[in-house]
Amino acid sequence: MDPFSLSWTALRETVAALPDADFARPSGCAGWLVRDLVCHLVVDAQDVLITLVTPADAPPTHDAATYWTVTPAPPTGDDPLDALTVRLAAAYEDPALLKFHLDDVGSAAGRAAELADPATWITTQNQILTTADYLSAYVLEWTLHHLDLITHLPAAPPPPAETLAAARALLDRITGEPFPTEMSDTDTLLLGTGRRTPTAAERTQLGTLAERLPFVLG
Repeated sequence: MDPFSLSWTALRETVAALPDADFARPSGCAGWLVRDLVCHLVVDAQDVLITLVTPADAPPTHDAATYWTVTPAPPTGDDPLDALTVRLAAAYEDPALLKFHLDDVGSAAGRAAELADPATWITTQNQILTTADYLSAYVLEWTLHHLDLITHLPAAPPPPAETLAAARALLDRITGEPFPTEMSDTDTLLLGTGRRTPTAAERTQLGTLAERLPFVLG
């Protein structure tokens, strides 16, 4: 299975297996419960479907790494779109409805990705990418959100090792400086994107890279 399909399938299967009570627990995204994050995944799946059928008539302007905008400030959850996500998630009331919507739209997005020509030029957010680069960028998206999903759910399965490695490799490209090889893929992603603060030992391990943290992706 390709990294996009592997990461997306693992994330959706993890959501599908969650007990209803877990939807009211905090997620790793500031200001969002698990249900809010799952609602965001529904919107993400819609974005994938829209983008894959939005062809471009000019060569790519971005790749999987430059697709991302990097900022130094972590989100606070106060952004209007973040607040809208919270209201949408609350409207579902029953977690089963949210699970159904994610499975419905998410399955369609997964099939569309499998059927897409990787060399096709597509456009999103005023960027032009190949389909392959766009889907590669989303491996990082899915993997980070999988980590967000299970932040306070120790019984839930982590992302697959293959997608953690692929997401880490892309983060290295985005930052332009590789993280220490002795640091795990999960710790690299959490520390690198500001989802966790490095310990004193980790700051020493990171060296000059520690001064550049976090790399907040948007």
